[in-house]
Amino acid sequence: MMPALAHGDRLVVVRAGSPLVGDLVALHDPDEPSRLLVKRVVAVLPAGLEVRGDNQVASRDSRSFGLVAPSAVIGRAVYRYFPPTRVGLLGQFGSGRGTLMQDGPAPEGYRPTPGT
Repeated sequence: MMPALAHGDRLVVVRAGSPLVGDLVALHDPDEPSRLLVKRVVAVLPAGLEVRGDNQVASRDSRSFGLVAPSAVIGRAVYRYFPPTRVGLLGQFGSGRGTLMQDGPAPEGYRPTPGT
């Protein structure tokens, strides 16, 4: 699978709602808490969330550090605002919305709604 994110992407992360399978979530690296990770939720289990990177060959994820407590998730990544050529909403992989709702400039006059 092609990674949804590239080095240098800047994201809007919201703290609303519980993560669903397919969501991109931001969390602190369990072994290096000052480092932020953005991973995709692949399973929501009673014991926690299983997260994986889209580039699984080079990803540090639940295969390395195990399940993640939902309380450890900072929020869901919902919008890429930089670089300008990749601005757009991020959706759930495997949902009807696709990984990227839009890959390119934001529509004329678009303003993200706070809290979504």
